[in-house]
Parts: sequence; structure tokens; C-alpha cells
Amino acid sequence: MNIAVLGAGAWGTALACALAPRHVVRLYARDAAQAVAMQSERSNRRYLPDIAFPPALALTDDLAAALAHAAQGLVILATPTRALREMCERLRALRSEAPLVWLCKGFEESEQLLAHEVIARAWPDAAARSGPLSGPSFALEVAQGLPTALTVAGSATFCDTVTQALHGGALRIYSSSDVVGVEVGGTVKNVLAIATGISDALRLGTNARAALITRGLAEMTRLGVALGAQPETFMGLTGVGDLILTATGELSRNRQVGLALGRGATLNEAVQALGHVAEGVRSAPAVRARARSVDVEMPLTDAVCAVLEGRLTPPQALEQLLARDPRREDDAATHEGDGR
Repeated sequence: MNIAVLGAGAWGTALACALAPRHVVRLYARDAAQAVAMQSERSNRRYLPDIAFPPALALTDDLAAALAHAAQGLVILATPTRALREMCERLRALRSEAPLVWLCKGFEESEQLLAHEVIARAWPDAAARSGPLSGPSFALEVAQGLPTALTVAGSATFCDTVTQALHGGALRIYSSSDVVGVEVGGTVKNVLAIATGISDALRLGTNARAALITRGLAEMTRLGVALGAQPETFMGLTGVGDLILTATGELSRNRQVGLALGRGATLNEAVQALGHVAEGVRSAPAVRARARSVDVEMPLTDAVCAVLEGRLTPPQALEQLLARDPRREDDAATHEGDGR
């Protein structure tokens, strides 16, 4: 299959490297100098410096050429959430009709929209032939060819196309009709990973880490159900699976931000030291706003926002969480009752 991967960050590059041995893949970089450098060096020095590109992987800075290459194949959109609307408008103008997979995980900041909602507004004709690909996946491990399981969500026909293209080698692809659930899981887990990083930096112990992950899963599920997701989705790869990986794995950028904040760094210092995008930093206020719009309480997300905004120190946020009244756990994973 001819595949175009649009976006030469870590995740886009990793997936392009994983697919190039089996497909004809073109990796699009918006910056012409970056595309030339990657083509010459056969690596992505900024994001995956230790990964050598497969011989067949081609680089381009020509978006129209990348789309023409994948006209009868598959387009994989690997831009950050904040760039999704602009890229969709460009693809619409270029009249792309290929199935579209997006990899971003987050709410658009301005209107707190999930990716499928952004696409429905910016490019309505693509809605029926598009969907998210998500799950527990560090880009470096995917690029190294290590086993990874992911979920694609959308219509049955779309999921079949994506599975046919991606499933094989070290990649195992599952499918789901629950686009909202897959997107909410991929978004909220980044915020919760910041919370877990803070907890670990404060040396609160593994008991606290387990409690944060579990209670975070309940928050994620409440919001997802309120937005129309299926509760069982959050027991799968894009819910608890991605949450465990991002909250505990040392390659997690969001966890690294939390660790830095818990050790006393400012947010600016934490982000600068990271050198890459940490979607949880951008998504946290949007997650909070969207939750409030549907009357869902998310205390862990609120605490993360308070730390990111400088209103509370990490120890103060912890004290606030510990002061909360006890709740019934069997009401916590749904939006029924007070759901709090």
C-alpha cells in the first residue's frame, strides 16, 4: 500500500519507520531543511537520533506530492492537536480523498474539541473515512520494532482498511467503533501522567501511584461516558493500557514534566528541559473546561491544573486531595449519581 505520513515528529517518524519495510511510505516534513537533512542523514536527529531509517523510506516537504502518492492508499496525520485544524483545511483544499488516520491525543485548546470534532468542522467530507489510532506506544520502541498493540476507531470499513495496512510484524491492531472513548482515553491519560510524576517525585510510594492511576481511570471514564463513550473502552488499550504506560514509563514526556514539577522546577523550566511537546500541559485546562461543561468532577485534573498554573505547589495540591470527603467506589466509574 502507498502510505503518506504527515508530520516528522517522534511518533510520525517512528510509525513511518515501522511501516516502510512492508509498504511504500513517504514521510512529510513541513520544514524543507528538516526534510533535506533527514534524507541526507537517514535519521531524525532531533526526535529519534539513534534510529536509522529503512532504505525504502522517502522524505518530502511537498504536501501535494505526499497526498498524490497516497491517493489510493492511506494518509496518517501525525501533527500535534493544535495543528490539526490547519492541516485538515490544507488537505481539504488539496482534495485528498484517501482514508485518514490521526495520531494526536488532546483537546483543541480554543474550543475544547476532540480531534474528530475538529475534523467534523474543518473537513466534514472526511468524517466517514477517518478515525484515531491510539494506545500504549512509546515512539522509540515502535521505531525499534518492539511489539506494540494499538486501537483504531471508526466505521467498520475504515477500520478494516487501517488494520490491513498496519497490522503485521511487531504491530498488532485492534478496532473499535467508539471514537469518543478512544480519544478521551488518549487525552486524559497525559494529564494523569503529570499527576503520577509529581507523586513519584514527592516520594509518596507505590501505594499512592496505584491509587492515582485507579482514581484517574475513574475520572477518565466519567468524562468519556458523559461525552457519549462506552464505559468498556476504558478497560482496553486506549484507556487503562495507555494510562499505565504513560504514568509509569520513563520515556513518558508527561511523566517527566510531573517529576520535574514535583522536584521544585517551574513549568517553564520543566518544559524547556524536556525539549519536546508534552500534550498534557496543553490539554489539562481544556480537559477541565470540557468536564465542567458536562458537570463532571475531576479532582486529579483540577489539582494538576492548579500546579501548572502556579496556584498551588505540589505539596499543597496533595494536601487538598487528601482532604476530600470519602466516596463510594462503585459509583465512581460512571456519570450516574453525583459520580464524584
